[in-house]
Amino acid sequence: MKKILNILIIPLPWKIKRFLLVKFWKYQIHPTAKIGLAYIFPNNLIMEKGSRINHFTVAINLDTIVLKENSSINRSNWITGFPQKSGSKHFQHQLDRKSQLIVGKESSITKNHHLDCTNIIEIGNFTTIAGYSTQFLTHSVDIYKNIQDSSPIKIGDYCFVGTNCVILGGSTLPSFSVLGAKSLLNKSFTNEHMLYAGVSAKPIKSIDTAAKYFHRKSGFIA
Repeated sequence: MKKILNILIIPLPWKIKRFLLVKFWKYQIHPTAKIGLAYIFPNNLIMEKGSRINHFTVAINLDTIVLKENSSINRSNWITGFPQKSGSKHFQHQLDRKSQLIVGKESSITKNHHLDCTNIIEIGNFTTIAGYSTQFLTHSVDIYKNIQDSSPIKIGDYCFVGTNCVILGGSTLPSFSVLGAKSLLNKSFTNEHMLYAGVSAKPIKSIDTAAKYFHRKSGFIA
């Protein structure tokens, strides 16, 4: 029944849809935030001032999505997870696991990306997940223990993630960094102002701290 209600409210005018999502789904949605023709039904949703989720994006089976001020999830993204209280035998060794997506202020996830939020994915402020078809994969099979396992992913502030990358659980892209197109990020790095690229990604060269991308006051790029 709940899934039918979810589908029925999708095409409603935004003012009515927002009222229902706040009143009955208990979501926290700022009056200036907006969701398009998208299926967005995590257990908890927090959308701050000016945040938006555009058409044809799907977000299901996760505990929480947080979009901070003026952040955006654009068209045709697929966001999934594995809620803590699922009743499943999976991930019973990770009782503190959080199935969450947090998108920092003025940050943007462009279109046609896949985010597996079995564990937390945290994207910092003024960061761009650019291009198409990047995969964030927080869970996999531990072949030694023969169990499903998961680890968080952290993308820092003022980062730029190029098109068609793969980012695995346990990875960190430091603030003020670029991940080159088609890279595999499978480690936790710490050096800022750096281009990381390759399969597996490694530091390639430093980036001038004066680069204008790192000094933006708005997420919009002309």
